[in-house]
Amino acid sequence: MTTSGVRVRIAPSPTGEPHVGTAYIALFNYLFAKKHGGEFILRIEDTDATRSTPEFETKVLDALKWCGLKWSEGPDIGGPYGPYRQSDRKDLYKPYVEQIVTNGHGFRCFCTPERLEKMREAQRAAGLPPKYDGHCLNLSAEEVTSRVAAGEPHVVRMKIPTEGSCKFHDGVYGDVEIPWDAVDMQVLLKADGMPTYHMANVVDDHLMKITHVARGEEWLASVPKHILIYQYLGWEPPVFMHLSLMRNADKSKLSKRKNPTSISYYTALGYIPEALMNFLGLFFIQIAEGEELLTMDELAEKFDPENLSKAGAIFDIQKLDWLNGRWIREKLSEEEFQHRVLTWAMENDRLKEGLKLSQSRITKLGELPDLTGFLFKSDLNLDPSAFAKIKSTPEELLEILNTVQPDLEKILEWNVETIEAELRAIADRMGKKLKVIVAPLFVAVSGSSRSLPLFDSMAILGRSVVRQRLKLAAQTVATLVGPKN
Repeated sequence: MTTSGVRVRIAPSPTGEPHVGTAYIALFNYLFAKKHGGEFILRIEDTDATRSTPEFETKVLDALKWCGLKWSEGPDIGGPYGPYRQSDRKDLYKPYVEQIVTNGHGFRCFCTPERLEKMREAQRAAGLPPKYDGHCLNLSAEEVTSRVAAGEPHVVRMKIPTEGSCKFHDGVYGDVEIPWDAVDMQVLLKADGMPTYHMANVVDDHLMKITHVARGEEWLASVPKHILIYQYLGWEPPVFMHLSLMRNADKSKLSKRKNPTSISYYTALGYIPEALMNFLGLFFIQIAEGEELLTMDELAEKFDPENLSKAGAIFDIQKLDWLNGRWIREKLSEEEFQHRVLTWAMENDRLKEGLKLSQSRITKLGELPDLTGFLFKSDLNLDPSAFAKIKSTPEELLEILNTVQPDLEKILEWNVETIEAELRAIADRMGKKLKVIVAPLFVAVSGSSRSLPLFDSMAILGRSVVRQRLKLAAQTVATLVGPKN
């Protein structure tokens, strides 16, 4: 594997809470750059304009900085190959797409979303994987010109070879071969003029002189498309490395539906960044027992990209807890420990906002721990009796908790106003009074039926902690619901 002049990147999409999987891939790239004296670059991939928000971009940058990762080029600090945000680069891509079309490697597709959906339904019904059927592949140049001139909406798709397979070498998987008939005629340019992920990704990696692309194994199947785009534009592809996905102990994919995956959840619970990076870094190195406690510099020293496991990285929360405890006890001085505790308590204004809400609700300061303690707890240790004072039946409580959880995910900006608006909308949709909806949420979020104001508490705790507390509350209430007949 050639490593001269190494330039690697992490390219997150700001479409949700930053995920520990992003930190995992970022850490690999960071250690790779550090090991080879190269550059680590941050690029924001926000071609999904409907889901990307400035709030989520800020959260991504803050989360990666909290992890202790430093980049030499990025949207916040600039650099020689900027801009580092795809939406700021949108005018760059079209000429490359036109070049692909002009050279006969791409075509304009006028198929409507309705036609494409019917096509996919028919393919699924026939037991075939859904992919584009080539309907617009052989339109005459005259027809294409007249339809474009008439202002008919269209996308640009890439042509795919009809025979043989794409062979390439992957830094983790070795030699890989994917038949061309398994590769879709990917859209390169959307009807709104924005490039798709695949097109923007290749153009940006080339223009930013990226030498090694290290990302999750879910992108392995996209490599043939990317290699073709490089070929169609006459460019040299980078070295590809596809890392095994992090998985739960039962080997299922790590997802927020099963386990907390947001970096913000781990910061809120008081994990320290060195321990989280230590934990993730152990997936990339070989060590003997007793050598587990490692700083970032020690991880970089032991980092060996030639011997990566394809077996999958198991996200073992007990091991993370063990490492975090050791870091707190063995690596922090008394002064540093005190500083970390105060910084953690004040994160996201948790202490300040909690005290502000408490002032009108107490008669003496000694009542503060009982009133505000839930803002700082790792686990409320709810038991079914906590819901006993609520008038709703267990079945109704479970319905409320199971409805509220996914609906809260729809909120783009998480604050008191948006939480209240969404909960009022849920109450309307469910045909229930707001107080019936919020009663179990009080218990789920604070562990008590009387506490600080609910909407404010949810805003202070943050989306990822609220998500986990609602999930645990639903599991608790489910034990009260008898088996279905």
